[in-house]
Amino acid sequence: QVQLVESGGGLVQPGGSLRLSCAVSGTIFRLDAMGWYRQAPGKERDLVSIITSGGTTNYADSVKGRFTVSSDNAKNTVYLQMNNLKPEDTAVYICYARALNTVVAGEINYWGQGTQVTVSS
Repeated sequence: QVQLVESGGGLVQPGGSLRLSCAVSGTIFRLDAMGWYRQAPGKERDLVSIITSGGTTNYADSVKGRFTVSSDNAKNTVYLQMNNLKPEDTAVYICYARALNTVVAGEINYWGQGTQVTVSS
């Protein structure tokens, strides 16, 4: 079974920083992408940032310049450095990973349990 273990969430003041980590284990297929989504109460789950196995990154416009995604592919671990946090960043942050089954040309999506990030003064 595949596990995505997240850590690093918490309560911070506006302008503060947090660093999220997610370690993916148990997958038998190569991961081609990892990243983060977030979901606030009453809102849709939205992409925050994705990083591919080749190092290409993508960010939601709302976090560009403030968040940085990185990964350690050898450890199947993805990080999200969040700086200059704003109250509107408050959400459950959900780790995401995608694996490719090259034998059957398919993909598998994995999701973590989520970690709460609260930005409040």
